[in-house]
Amino acid sequence: MGTYLGLFLSAFLSATLLPGSSEALLTTLVYNGGYSAALLLIFATAGNVTGSVFNWICGTFLMQFQDRNWFPVSATQIEKATRWYNKYGTWSLLFAWLPIVGDPLTVVAGILRAPFWLFLILVTAGKLFRYGLIIAGVEFFF
Repeated sequence: MGTYLGLFLSAFLSATLLPGSSEALLTTLVYNGGYSAALLLIFATAGNVTGSVFNWICGTFLMQFQDRNWFPVSATQIEKATRWYNKYGTWSLLFAWLPIVGDPLTVVAGILRAPFWLFLILVTAGKLFRYGLIIAGVEFFF
């Protein structure tokens, strides 16, 4: 169970702009075998979505602290993600897994008060799809 929790934490950190490489860990675990692919998918997705929920909460309730070191995104990232969100709308949350723009996008969704239920559905769908592709790719190619 410790490995699954480690993957959950890695995925959580990866979604909050803190250093973390859940994709590399997931790839290694799938490649080495001995773990349930379904559980790896569940724990990676749950951790990454939970990190995105943390970002949404920061955007919704904690923007007055955006100048603090611990705040998960910079003003520049918020500006860039806001442009992306305004251009592509709520559906852009399906791409919250993308590098650079994805994590700030989840903060902006909170700032712009995206409905939490819709946020959760779209972010989960995108992240589940991404981790599923990683697992399928490792199992297919290796």
